[in-house]
Amino acid sequence: MPRWSYSYKVRDESNIAKAMVWDAPVHVKVMREVAEAIKGMRVDEAKRFLEAVIEKKEAVPFRRAHGKQAHRRGLGAKWGWPAGRYPVKAAKIMLRLLNNVENNAENKGLEVEKLRIIHVGVHKGLTFKRWMPRAYGRASPKNKTHSHVEIIVAQEG
Repeated sequence: MPRWSYSYKVRDESNIAKAMVWDAPVHVKVMREVAEAIKGMRVDEAKRFLEAVIEKKEAVPFRRAHGKQAHRRGLGAKWGWPAGRYPVKAAKIMLRLLNNVENNAENKGLEVEKLRIIHVGVHKGLTFKRWMPRAYGRASPKNKTHSHVEIIVAQEG
């Protein structure tokens, strides 16, 4: 079994809560953009934002993986970056992870209304390699990439 730990170390773990999801079937580039968008938000604010992304009412700015991205209305004014997408699958996984970390904080005795996201880490997971048969006896690779996501929230005040 591999050994793992969180990439963000905290000295005092009495006022923080952590959660992690492994092998989420979303590309690392997409999860990274969603993670950067919610980092620093309060948990309830981030949940509202992700629900709006799932309903395709608010877009996530794609800063690094933004080749040939369409500009979305309101992104430039809010985020300072006009190119973005609506990553519904990544937002659902991140919302499930936020609910998980909120429950972990509640079990630890922290006040849920005062939680702020201090760290969101996205790491590359497994890549499932498949081959798709093509014409004339050739084959094209068909890779399915996964990602690991960790989130740490702290109680303010």
